[in-house]
Amino acid sequence: NGVAFGTSIDAGTSTRWALSARQPLYNPQRDAQREQLHINAGAADIAWQQARQDWMLQTAQRYFDGVMAEQQWAVLRRQLVSVEKALVEAKDRYDLGDKPVTDLHEAAARARGLQAQLVAAANEVQLARSTLSDITGLAVEALTLQAPSQASAPRSSVLGDAQPSLLPLDHWLAWMSENNPALKSRMAQVTLAEQEVKKLSLAASTTVDLVAQAGAERLGGSGDYGSARNQQRQHMVGVVLTVPLYTGGLRTAKLQEALRMQDKARAEVEQTRLQLVQSTHRAWLALQSGHARLGALGEALAASQSRLDATRLGQTVGD
Repeated sequence: NGVAFGTSIDAGTSTRWALSARQPLYNPQRDAQREQLHINAGAADIAWQQARQDWMLQTAQRYFDGVMAEQQWAVLRRQLVSVEKALVEAKDRYDLGDKPVTDLHEAAARARGLQAQLVAAANEVQLARSTLSDITGLAVEALTLQAPSQASAPRSSVLGDAQPSLLPLDHWLAWMSENNPALKSRMAQVTLAEQEVKKLSLAASTTVDLVAQAGAERLGGSGDYGSARNQQRQHMVGVVLTVPLYTGGLRTAKLQEALRMQDKARAEVEQTRLQLVQSTHRAWLALQSGHARLGALGEALAASQSRLDATRLGQTVGD
């Protein structure tokens, strides 16, 4: 008591450092953001599955486009061989005086028309194979296209003797509702919108954080009384409660916008579900009608084969 100290620093060095740490204890906004990140990660996987399915369907479609193009080219080539034989016969009979010149011109016109169709079919084959090569990444020369053979197919699928085993439509609709990637993606958007609403709600505006701070200040140098030094340290640990009182209507406006976006996402889910139900129903009916059409084509093929055999027999006996 009664003792005074005088400090004077004319030329000195000032040093200051500080360290602070904050750990959220209760922060609904951070929780909602974390859930949104998880949902986005899952949505990326769903988008990959959907893209994979789309490319599988496109590859299958392009493959059978190439098969159809090659089959059409082969049919036109066989027709051209027959028409050229008919043209030779028409020329011979015209030279013998058994056919008028108009028949010769008609046979030549049919041959020229089939030649043009054969060139167009060959171009279609090259285009189909090139498209399939672009999709698969394989060289055009490495592509081997093979049409489903009638011998390897079951009899029921060729001649339509029996109805194929097809599960009811309700089963496929339920399967679509649980596994369709497009519907899953829409539902993920709804979940994201719900988390956005939760993030902007009034309950999420209040946060509780654990805060710790430490710092020090030091001033040292020389002065009127010789060397001198001042040093101060600060330490603090506490809990901070943050409650926004008024934001000028910004939070309320953002909350209303998030609610409307949530309604939009739910409406898009229902729209997508309705479209997928219609597509599933259409595909289910197309599978049934396709089976019936395949049976009819099998019967037509059998009738054409019988007609061909009868024509060959008639030609053999001179009829």
